[in-house]
Amino acid sequence: MGVGVSDWTLARAVSKLGQLGVVSGTALDVVFARRLQMGDPGRHMRRAVEHFPFPAIAERIWEQYYVKGGKSPEQPFRLVPFFSIQPPQSLLELSVLANFAEVFLAKAGHDGVVGINFLEKIQLPTLPSIFGAMLAGVDYVLMGAGIPRAIPKILDELAAGRPVKLRIDVEDSKPDEEFLCSFDPEVFCGSSGTVPVLKRPNFFAIISSATLAMTLAKKSSGQVNGFVVEGASAGGHNAPPRGALQLSESGEPIYGERDIADLDKIKALGLPFWLAGSYGGPGRLAEALGVGAAGIQVGTAFAFCEESGIEPALKRRVIEMSRSGTLAVYTDPLASPTGFPFKVLQLDGSASDGKVYAERNRICDLGYLRHPYRKPDGGIGYRCPSEPISNYVRKGGMASDATGRKCVCNGLMATIGIGQILVDFPPGENEEAPLLTAGDDVTGVAQFVKPGCNTYTVADVIEALLG
Repeated sequence: MGVGVSDWTLARAVSKLGQLGVVSGTALDVVFARRLQMGDPGRHMRRAVEHFPFPAIAERIWEQYYVKGGKSPEQPFRLVPFFSIQPPQSLLELSVLANFAEVFLAKAGHDGVVGINFLEKIQLPTLPSIFGAMLAGVDYVLMGAGIPRAIPKILDELAAGRPVKLRIDVEDSKPDEEFLCSFDPEVFCGSSGTVPVLKRPNFFAIISSATLAMTLAKKSSGQVNGFVVEGASAGGHNAPPRGALQLSESGEPIYGERDIADLDKIKALGLPFWLAGSYGGPGRLAEALGVGAAGIQVGTAFAFCEESGIEPALKRRVIEMSRSGTLAVYTDPLASPTGFPFKVLQLDGSASDGKVYAERNRICDLGYLRHPYRKPDGGIGYRCPSEPISNYVRKGGMASDATGRKCVCNGLMATIGIGQILVDFPPGENEEAPLLTAGDDVTGVAQFVKPGCNTYTVADVIEALLG
């Protein structure tokens, strides 16, 4: 869920209650670095770092980003370098450590299972991120927002300590060109220690159609262990509608019968599958089991519980709006630089607010949704549709592709309380605005709040779903 919403605290709480707790693997290097710059509240990152199998690497990262007592509220966060096809060793080390820490903390103190969720669209950090999660013993890897056929073999190879490569999508490249990211566990470990033999986690592909399920089951590089079948009402990125894009009067993509996954064909593959997209309500689990699913994936209901990473004040606002019937979600075909439709919770003062969006100076200083492209000289450049339009056009992009794009990276960081400080704005107005994503069923999250309470917990959600 987003960045840091399904963090280790939420995943651990879900796992301890007998379910599969899943941490978001998106941008964990920045999340980890900013936690250190805030002084590591609760000393949780320190606890994880002390168990990292390569102490010299851990201490280098700690010295680079940790701020004793936390940075000043008016001081901007120190930026983490951008990922590229050939990232610096220091960034690889940060990514491996950050993913290790998140999974380690989610698994600490209980024997439940924990997964990690990555986006296929964010390719450049994938290899070190998976390795870091595997170092911590992650049980499941989930991936959607694309066709992750290469991931099963990558899991096999990393488990055996062998080097891996991942083909990177590069815009404007020639048909016979291939661009690869690589990661070698032996080189990474180097003098810090021997390459460990790791457990191979199960792999679940997040899909929206039977066609994609069949493709992955038959043509993946290794074993796919199951599927999460996600409908168009789910939060975050949605698969585009099949066929020519049509928009409603409000400007949202129109989904039809062709966009409903054929569950009989998926069931015929003989692999377990879970249903996602507005299944986080009482009775929906029984419904899913009745059509042959192994269970359900729940995001939105957990996103606004006490244990999630969203800022508490934002969670309270959403619960109050759910009670009053004033919540709305807009499936924005333009917001995300990925080009995928993106569910945006409509909230005054957030990046969904037209005034806030118009006043923000476009900047790309995190870079996770940048698109690699082939430059005329054959080199690789990087451009993001949400960066300044003039910069995007200068790099060969089309202005029409950049119009209406939101900085999802910075918005999601602000949602979990680690938004960047803007030096050119007055105090109180100088932090990036949050951007909240949620599924269509967010309107009903107040149902999990028990009488006399204003918040709810993971246990409240699971009790309602299993009941």
